[in-house]
Amino acid sequence: MKWSTVQLQKYRDKGIAIDEHIHIANEMKALNPEILDVSPLHVKGRGDVSADSVSFHLTIEGTLVLPCSRTLVDVNVPVHVETRETFLLKTSMFDEDMIDRQEELHEVKGETVDLLPIIREILLLEIPMQVFSEEAKRSDSLPSGQDWEVMTEEERETALEEEEPKVDPRLAGLAGLFNKDNE
Repeated sequence: MKWSTVQLQKYRDKGIAIDEHIHIANEMKALNPEILDVSPLHVKGRGDVSADSVSFHLTIEGTLVLPCSRTLVDVNVPVHVETRETFLLKTSMFDEDMIDRQEELHEVKGETVDLLPIIREILLLEIPMQVFSEEAKRSDSLPSGQDWEVMTEEERETALEEEEPKVDPRLAGLAGLFNKDNE
């Protein structure tokens, strides 16, 4: 998934066909400790090479293993991403039309185009904020402990409505002050 700019120019008329399985579990675990494992990713697509840029149209498929937000059980999270990544071989060739086409632009550093850092970044962006195992989804009970419990928003609103307003004991003597003045 790495090419030199000279190699890429050989594909200018034909394009590059990509169909690879990559193993990046260790790199992903180092980038985000929440990631427990990553299955081998299937990356397929094509690369269109021109004199000043290379555009990759990719489909990335695989599975991330993340902890359940409630129970910390391993949860397999399927990943399916379609993306278009463009590497500018000549930075002077940047134009406003590229922004309009909704593509990601990358400047080539040195003489090589490397897709692996881009794929790692895409996977990091695909991690959901919360992941729930099937058991946690089916269970109506939320975690609780001694003198604490997790509530849904509806349960919290109901509890607040049922709760009587509490008066600070230090200010209890002032509670009737305004009533006496009005009389």
